[in-house]
Amino acid sequence: MNFGIVVFPGSTCDRDAFHFIKDVLQESVTYLWYKDSLPKEIDCVILPGGFSYGDYLRPGAISAHVPIMEDVIKFANNGGYVIGICNGFQILVESGLLPGTLIQNKQLKFVSKSVYLRVETTDTPFTNQLNKKESICLPIAHGDGNYYISQDELKQLESNNQILFRYVDRNNEPTSNANPNGSIQNIAGISNLDKNVLGMMPHPERAGEKILGLEDGLKIFKSILKHWNEQGGDKFGSY
Repeated sequence: MNFGIVVFPGSTCDRDAFHFIKDVLQESVTYLWYKDSLPKEIDCVILPGGFSYGDYLRPGAISAHVPIMEDVIKFANNGGYVIGICNGFQILVESGLLPGTLIQNKQLKFVSKSVYLRVETTDTPFTNQLNKKESICLPIAHGDGNYYISQDELKQLESNNQILFRYVDRNNEPTSNANPNGSIQNIAGISNLDKNVLGMMPHPERAGEKILGLEDGLKIFKSILKHWNEQGGDKFGSY
């Protein structure tokens, strides 16, 4: 499987993602420059974390309109896998590939720590190797991770099983104390309606090695590989 990591001006987690895919997952991976076209051989696009364009205007607002994103949007709309992590999640909502918006953390402070997430659905290419209601632990590091969406759109997310992860406490409950940024209904990650686009604030690429103390991120990427193999490895995200 061929992964492609888009590098924007200000990306800081592109190398983390590259190491994770190449050395931990042992899959093919390529850096993709934001001014270039999306290569036809890519099977999964990763929009990494960081501070693209210094978070000017709004985080992800400028990056959503760079040349390669035109191809990424077509790729996603044709069924290709796209995963946006942290700043990548912000780019996905700014590009319109995911609904809602991400605003400043409720406490108006940058937060960096490990959090617990509850898996809300396993019927997606990103969560099929997890158990429903399973609690996993991943790191976060952001100042604008407060997910917001209107009540009508929230009902649509819930009815379509598009909420994949919620922040929870050690008892697996989505309490206010477990919510690190004020995100509506403790939402930490969502998918699009077709379930081939995932946006999440926590960093699964920083939780794939025993030496790091966290390995739950592996399950998300192994889910992508399993789904891709079940599809016969066909390229269904061409554009």
